[in-house]
Order: sequence, then C-alpha cells, then structure tokens
Amino acid sequence: MLIAFNKPFGVLSQFTGDGPANRTLAEFGFPKKVYPIGRLDADSEGLLLLSDEPEWNEKLLHPRHAHEREYWAQVEKIPSPESLKKLGKGILIQGRKTLPCRAWILEPQPKIVAASRQSAADYPSEKTAALCRDAATLKLSPRNPPIRFRKSVPDCWIGLELVEGKNRQVRRMTAAIGHPTLRLLRVRIGNFRLGELPPGQWRILAAEEC
Repeated sequence: MLIAFNKPFGVLSQFTGDGPANRTLAEFGFPKKVYPIGRLDADSEGLLLLSDEPEWNEKLLHPRHAHEREYWAQVEKIPSPESLKKLGKGILIQGRKTLPCRAWILEPQPKIVAASRQSAADYPSEKTAALCRDAATLKLSPRNPPIRFRKSVPDCWIGLELVEGKNRQVRRMTAAIGHPTLRLLRVRIGNFRLGELPPGQWRILAAEEC
C-alpha cells in the first residue's frame, strides 16, 4: 500500500508528538501500520508518501536511485537569472556544496484560492496525477496561519528540482542567495505528484500509479 498525503503546515511527519506546538499524523485516520517515507519539516507543506511496505523506503530514498523532488517556494524579492544559476550549479551550505539542481521562476505564478470542502475521494487518480510544471494547473490553498507579508518587499514563487533532500535544504539554499523562503511546498517525488489533493487529505495510490 502506498498513500499520498497533502501535509498541512504545522504537522509533523511522524505519529508521535514533540510538544504542544505541532500536530501529528495520528490525527488524519491513516490505515494501521503505515509509516512516512522520508519527511517534511513541520513548517513545510505538500506531498508526503506513506506505506506499510519497507521496500518503498529503499526505492524512493536511497541516493543511488536519485529520485527528483520538486518544490515550489514562495520567496522574498524576485530572484535574478544569475541567482537562479547559482542555485542550479550548487551552493556551499554548512561546509558542503549542494548537488546541481534545476531552479526557475514559476510562470504563471500559482493562485491562492479558498480551500475546497471536497475530499480526496472526489479526485480520481488520473486527475490527481495530472500536475505538470505549469503552475496554472494548481491553485494553492491559503496557509494557516498566513505567511508574513511586507508591503515594501515583493515576493514570487520559484520551482526547484533536487535529487537530494538534506535537512531544511531548500530554505537554506534560497537564504544563501538572499531570498528567504516564506512558504514551501513539495509537489512531486519521482513520478508521484501532489496534483489537486486538498490539504489534510490522503488517498491510496492505484496500482497503475505505482
């Protein structure tokens, strides 16, 4: 069994808590004996896969498979082409240079819309799998709590496609080029895509999707 979950902001990628500040996966009614494959920080959102089959951990996380992970980051200010090239070539963070990646400004920019009341059951697998790099295919729900806006500082959404997933890597990468991340979503792991799955909802992936 492989499950796709749209993890909301403020939820830990684990079933046990670490204090009162954050919620856990235990609140979302997952089947018994599933566990998260990898993790997303509590302050990040988006695609989290869970499974009761240990082999998925090896398939998706082992470095030799180099599965792409695609993130959308809302950052302060508008990165220049030169800044995006720096991200792409790799940046020195805490004494280690990140691997080459792909970085681009999302065009058109994602739209923030009111959260839908539809459940995951309302989204057939072919629809939830149909996320492409064109940001127009996904309307994002507002974050709760909202991000901090500064009227005097513009912001924009960029895409990053990585083949590694170090702790808080995307946030550290954007900060290193002078564009702190305001909001971060993971929209793809390998061939598995977030699609239009609503925040806080999950679904079991069909055999043909795996």
